[in-house]
Amino acid sequence: MFDPEGPSLRELVVQALSSVERGYDLLAPKFDHTPFRTPDSALDATAAALRRAGPFEAGLDLCCGTGAGVRVLRQVCRRSVTGVDFSTGMLEVARERTGPSEPPVGWVRADARALPFRPVFDLVVSFGAFGHFLPRELPGLFAQVHSVLRPGGRFAFPVVAPPRPGSLVYGMLLGFDTVMRVRNAVWRPPFVMYYRAFRFGEMWRELTWAGFRVEFWPLPEFGRRADGSPKVRLVVATRASG
Repeated sequence: MFDPEGPSLRELVVQALSSVERGYDLLAPKFDHTPFRTPDSALDATAAALRRAGPFEAGLDLCCGTGAGVRVLRQVCRRSVTGVDFSTGMLEVARERTGPSEPPVGWVRADARALPFRPVFDLVVSFGAFGHFLPRELPGLFAQVHSVLRPGGRFAFPVVAPPRPGSLVYGMLLGFDTVMRVRNAVWRPPFVMYYRAFRFGEMWRELTWAGFRVEFWPLPEFGRRADGSPKVRLVVATRASG
C-alpha cells in the first residue's frame, strides 16, 4: 500500500489524531509516497481532456497539496497557474518540487471555503480533495469556486464510478468511513476525511444551484464498466458567460 519512503504506521496514527491541517503538515514530506496522492494516470487523462477544450489563460489548483494538479494546469494554461491549500507543509513541499517554470506558478495559503481571489481564473481543477468537506459544506465551496471564475470559466475534476455494494472496494471504503466517524465521535479535533460522503447526485445538484452548467466527459483511458458506463468521468462545470 505504501512504498518504503512513505510514512510509518506510527506517523499515520499521529497524523490521524491531529486536525486535518496539522495532519497534512506532518504528512507533507512523504505524501507523494502514499496512495492518497492522485495517480499520474488520472492527472494525464485530465490534462489530455482539457487540452482538447483549451487553451486557458489563468488556472487555479484548488486544495493543491504537493502540487500534482499544478502539473496539469501548466500543460493547458498560458499565462499563470496558482495553487491554493490551507496546509503550510503541503505548500512548502509543492514550492520546493516545482521550481521556476513557465507559465509562472504562485502558491497561496487559504481555506477553500473562503478564497481570497477575484474572478480572475479561466480554469479551476481539484484532485482528491472533496472527502475533506462535509456534505453541508458543498454549497459554500462551489459558490467560492464560481466566484473566482471569469464568465465562461470552467471547474473540472475527475470522479470514479462508485463501487458496487458488496464488492471488496465498497467494503473497504465503508469500513474506512466508519472508523473515521467513530474517531471523530470520541476525539477532538476532528479529522474530516470520508470517501463515501461525496455523492454523485448531490454534487450535480449543488453545482447546478451554484450557477454552473454541468457536463460529464468520459475519460476513455480507464475503460467502461460491464453496463457500458465510464469507469472515470471528468466533471466539467461551466460558469455562465452572461
